[in-house]
Amino acid sequence: MEMNSLERCYIIAEIGVNHAGSIDLAYKMIDEAKKSGADAVKFQTFKASTLVGKNTPKVSYQMSTTENDESHFEMINSLEFKYEDHKPVFDYCEKKGIDFISTPYDIESAIFLDNLGVQIFKTASADIVDLPLHRILASTRKSVIISTGMATLGEIEEVLAIYACEDITKVSLLHCVANYPCSYQSLNLNVLKTLKRVFNRPVGFSDHAIGPYPAVAAITLGAQIVEKHFTLDKNMPGPDHKASSTPEEFAQLVKAIRIAEISLGSCVKLIQNEEAEMRAISRKSLYFTKNITKGAIINESDLALRRPGSGIYANALPVIIGKKATKDLQSGMELQYGDFE
Repeated sequence: MEMNSLERCYIIAEIGVNHAGSIDLAYKMIDEAKKSGADAVKFQTFKASTLVGKNTPKVSYQMSTTENDESHFEMINSLEFKYEDHKPVFDYCEKKGIDFISTPYDIESAIFLDNLGVQIFKTASADIVDLPLHRILASTRKSVIISTGMATLGEIEEVLAIYACEDITKVSLLHCVANYPCSYQSLNLNVLKTLKRVFNRPVGFSDHAIGPYPAVAAITLGAQIVEKHFTLDKNMPGPDHKASSTPEEFAQLVKAIRIAEISLGSCVKLIQNEEAEMRAISRKSLYFTKNITKGAIINESDLALRRPGSGIYANALPVIIGKKATKDLQSGMELQYGDFE
């Protein structure tokens, strides 16, 4: 996929760790994401043993959605997507006609995904500072979507410099607020325009808010990619389900985005085909308010504007006033260009 040539919003169902390491659940989620209209599903590739230190605490949303006596490491370990399970899931996506994307959390995982044949990588907001990981992804010369939650413009500039050195053009930036869910007040969607202006790359929105409305707003601001967490049931065990969209909600999101795209149209001001009847009938043209004899001078008081608008508009009055009638004209007749000289 050429991220710079997207003609419509590319919509990603972020399965993430919501499959909890189950291939069968992953298959079901892929099926439902496809039915809901997603262009891609996204997973996360990591090894808990190398990602998380044993004393790493949970963040607030993880504390509220998982067991209190379960450590951060135990939580991540229970959600690990085993390397050997990637190939059947990757092949299943190909069979179902939906793109497989994954987020590598380390260099080993990035190399593994590259060898698997993954064409699109997505990096986590937290890893915008993992420059060695980005160097490896840049070296693959494949599409990379970079989440920018928690990042400064300087940090984004620093990571993009890595891809610029590799002459990579298939790099996109996702505006993101790194909380699950995040408040509407924190979304700051106008940053999409800033990212586009400053970095001149495709931009998108990693949506952690509730409902379809922020994503629709993002589309109007130029987002070409929308990613949203996906689940089959918000009550399933795991840290991300409650902030994820069900298939029904995701389908509504996709529908809303597609309607927004159609509604935005182009920047050209056009008279739409469906306006033609209203234009012809509801506009006003010039009509005679009295009988005019041939050769008489036409005055403004001889004319009035009435529906339908199938004749001459008022902007022609300066040309008409003071001209002679070319024939006898009756009150109530629509003025024609041949009626004066």
